[in-house]
Amino acid sequence: MFMRVDKLQAELPAPKRKDPNAAAALQELLGGKYGEMSTLGNYMFQSFNFRSKSKLRPFYSLVAAITAEELGHVELVSNGVAMLNNGPDNDGDKTDGGDISGAPFEDMKDIRLAAAFLSNGGGVTPVNSNGASWNNDFITTTGNVVVDLLHNFHLECGARLHKLRVYETLTDPTGREVCGYLLVRGSVHAHAYALALKKITGVELEKFLPTPNINLDKIPECQKYLQEGSHRRLYTFSPDDYKEMSGIWGNGEVALPGDPPGELTVVEGMPDGGKIHQLTGVPSAFTPDYAPEEMFEIAKKLTLKAR
Repeated sequence: MFMRVDKLQAELPAPKRKDPNAAAALQELLGGKYGEMSTLGNYMFQSFNFRSKSKLRPFYSLVAAITAEELGHVELVSNGVAMLNNGPDNDGDKTDGGDISGAPFEDMKDIRLAAAFLSNGGGVTPVNSNGASWNNDFITTTGNVVVDLLHNFHLECGARLHKLRVYETLTDPTGREVCGYLLVRGSVHAHAYALALKKITGVELEKFLPTPNINLDKIPECQKYLQEGSHRRLYTFSPDDYKEMSGIWGNGEVALPGDPPGELTVVEGMPDGGKIHQLTGVPSAFTPDYAPEEMFEIAKKLTLKAR
């Protein structure tokens, strides 16, 4: 089962301006071939389908724990996209939508992903940067441990390539922070799958890393995560389970040569995380509605009753 915590895995800065075209670029890291929906879908269904779990516990635990992290990555990218679509944080909701006859959202017809406004009210769905839907064809779950782990290694390297390219298109701090955090965590996952394959086959796939061959010290948004040692940590995302993966991630293994040195460690639980920014209502776009005051009052009374 999964437990949900009302925080993001990383603290995201508020966007400086509304930038729906930047949001469209960031969508590639959600619904693209190498996006977070793909990493989540692959690892999640591989963990569901995993055979001989009790006899292969370190390898199952690795895939299962990374699955839980990937669910949080889907949430992180989704929030980043929505924040870029909606613009800077502000103090509160407007009382009603006012006069809509003057085409208050005329500019939206010219943005790259008009459906992000027209269908989703500035929200996010599992599509790529061109609006094509993510789909099941991006999932590989063969039941063969080596084939699946090798696919996951490839997937993380491909995801790193796409994160770097998306990073190169963005200037707003929100999108760049999403990329910086995910570049560090994706590098962890690629390293972890390489070590798992080494334990089984003896092949040192970690020598392929980093792919592409640019070190994270060249990405400013990665630096604080490297300094705090995130590149050396795998989280269990569970109070009691998945500790067996420390036989793979740990056990004398160390950080990749281009990263700050140190031994790899498994951390029980999850990262501290950061706040989820409030997406302020836009009544003229009917979010949460044209005149939401009564709805707000109802929710306020229900919240008081719950205390």
